[in-house]
Amino acid sequence: MINLLEVEKSFLIPHIKKGGVAVDFTMGNGHDTLWLSNAVGEEGKVYAFDIQPQALISSHKLLTESGAPKNYTLILDSHSNVMDYVEEKICIGMFNLGFLPGGDKSITTKRDTTMIAIRAAIDLLDADGALLIAVYPGHEEGSIEGELIEQELMTLNRKEICACKFKIVNSPTSPFFFLVERR
Repeated sequence: MINLLEVEKSFLIPHIKKGGVAVDFTMGNGHDTLWLSNAVGEEGKVYAFDIQPQALISSHKLLTESGAPKNYTLILDSHSNVMDYVEEKICIGMFNLGFLPGGDKSITTKRDTTMIAIRAAIDLLDADGALLIAVYPGHEEGSIEGELIEQELMTLNRKEICACKFKIVNSPTSPFFFLVERR
């Protein structure tokens, strides 16, 4: 069976730049932050966002215990405020929408802030940069987020941005993802 996490990362690997800047727009428990930190290396920089203090605590613990390069900044704020923190162009951005694994499932990403963050992420993308947006349609907000993201991505100029959707078609509530690449 296909492992979507492995597929997602395989699409991002060609866009990683050692010494580049990456953003984890939904830090969660820090697994993507850790992967990005190692991917861009000691000379790189990673910004990671979450609105829940629990996410920062668990992410900091994971990063510290794993011996990750100290190239990350953990930010207790909404990903919709990314432009207040990130000035550089980014080579990679990751969104894992939904709720904090192991956390309060009533606290989820919200369509309004997610759309602001995605638009900002596209603006921040460097040449040959990529965004990965994982959507979890198994809950109402996730389903709506997925529809809005697809509608937004359909409006982008194909000569500048390539946007693709990857979905397991015989499992309607399974996660799916969008890959957004700047030429």
